Amino acid sequence: MKVFVDDDACRGHGVCLTTCPEVFDLSDGGYAVTLVSEVPAEHEESVREAAAGCPERAIRLD
Repeated sequence: MKVFVDDDACRGHGVCLTTCPEVFDLSDGGYAVTLVSEVPAEHEESVREAAAGCPERAIRLD
């Protein structure tokens, strides 16, 4: 699975970071970034939860 954050949609709530810090971080500007593009299998469920919990729906999974 691949994960992407829509920079235009993200508002920096940090839900993704709280849910899966192994895959998400916040930039210096306070917006979500991904630490990996290909999600390790052991984090797929947490990444799905992060995407579902994003208030702005800024996380896309492929």
